[in-house]
Amino acid sequence: MARHFPTLGRSGFLIPSNIKASYEGAAEGRRSASWDAPDAGFNSIAIPALRNLRSRSRAAVRNDPYAFNIIDKRVSNLIGTGITPRPKTQDDDLRHLLQELWADWTEESDADGLTDFYGQQALIARTVETAGECFVRLRPRSVDEGLVVPLQLQVLAPEFVPHDKFEMARNGNIIRAGIEFSPDSRRVAYWMYRSHPGDASSLNSGYNQLVRVPASQVLHIFEPVEPGQLRGLPRLSPVLKRLRSLDNYDDAVLFRQEVANLFAGFIKKPSPDDIQTPVDPVTGAPLNLASDGFTPMVALEPGTMQELLPGEEVEFSTPPDAGNNYPDFMRQQLMAAAAGAGMPYEILTGDMREVNDRALRVVLTEFRRRLEQLQFGVYVHQLCRPVRAAWMDMAVLSGAVLLPDYAQRRREYLRTRWVPQGWAYIHPVQDVQSRTMEVNAGFASRSEMVLRTGYDAETVDEENAADAERARGKGLNYSTLVELLQAFDDKEQA
Repeated sequence: MARHFPTLGRSGFLIPSNIKASYEGAAEGRRSASWDAPDAGFNSIAIPALRNLRSRSRAAVRNDPYAFNIIDKRVSNLIGTGITPRPKTQDDDLRHLLQELWADWTEESDADGLTDFYGQQALIARTVETAGECFVRLRPRSVDEGLVVPLQLQVLAPEFVPHDKFEMARNGNIIRAGIEFSPDSRRVAYWMYRSHPGDASSLNSGYNQLVRVPASQVLHIFEPVEPGQLRGLPRLSPVLKRLRSLDNYDDAVLFRQEVANLFAGFIKKPSPDDIQTPVDPVTGAPLNLASDGFTPMVALEPGTMQELLPGEEVEFSTPPDAGNNYPDFMRQQLMAAAAGAGMPYEILTGDMREVNDRALRVVLTEFRRRLEQLQFGVYVHQLCRPVRAAWMDMAVLSGAVLLPDYAQRRREYLRTRWVPQGWAYIHPVQDVQSRTMEVNAGFASRSEMVLRTGYDAETVDEENAADAERARGKGLNYSTLVELLQAFDDKEQA
């Protein structure tokens, strides 16, 4: 009977060897000798690697088509045309006023003046996906500037907050990864450069100094994956090396095929002693040798039948091709890259072979569920909610909205439902029918169904009423949705 001797663990306790070996992943030995699995804290592992991860992720997005497609498709599905607010106040007039004021402000929200608020959402999401995180500064403006609401947003790259700044602040707070924490572990400030530290045009302008910015004026957008995480990691971190190796392999195969196409064949001639005057095999005329003593290259034109001289023969080159396993190898590697980046292989590559509509629905459902988790857990909570609160405060303070009881009822006025852009139908007729049946059966409300498409039920009702009134005034009679569905059902039954 085998005996198991206890070993001394790092904490000083004796660990029986049979318990340690009960998990194969924890077993030691030759197979695990090269397994690099440090047990340090997440921040101690991730923060030193941030510089390389960011730069390599950006380089991959710039040069690798698959890396670019991963980020581009994820951003387009995460944000789409924007995550829009729906106030929950019961006052219809106030709700309409807030919606119109918000719509006007979104066009002026960008401090750089390049896009609107929903374009900023896409820019922030692209920065988070590519670089792992993004910072947004709330910029209150003067009323004299003529903005609808005196507030703008400035989107900043993660390099504005140095991730290698660890020290004790003069006020007794602790600065970790450029973020200042109070003794009770609350974020109280961010230490930020005045300009991008990697911008060569600002190195000698005095703007590369660190300034302390209160946390109430900064939004830090990233996806936390472990408790206590300080900074975000790029989306491509698990697959950067794989994508790099795969791109090099694919480029080598492409170059090999390109070089192979440069060679058509080689003409073998007898020794010079047997032929007194070299003859051009194409024209039959005496051949003029080049200055180096060699005969020039002979071009091979399509559709020609060339007669060679006695003793001459042509030998065509047979360069290696890409190989029969090239498509399968690329597919397998791209499937692994897609899995590591959180994206379906079919969306990444556009390869829909052997994929039916039912399988595609399952794939899209899983992908969309993951994106909805990010939409509400990250972008609504970390970006939309605090922006809405700052916007409401500035709207009340500037007099754009008159709410005398705002201080007492602020939480009530801030209650908002954020609605992402709706997902496109996979089967439009079947999907609309199923939603109609849900509403008729009482499983969901009509307002909820409209919100799932990214629109507001009240707006749809007002537009429908206006359309019906205009059609009635012009003597027009259009079929309603119910009539269309009934006609479709009758046709199916027939």
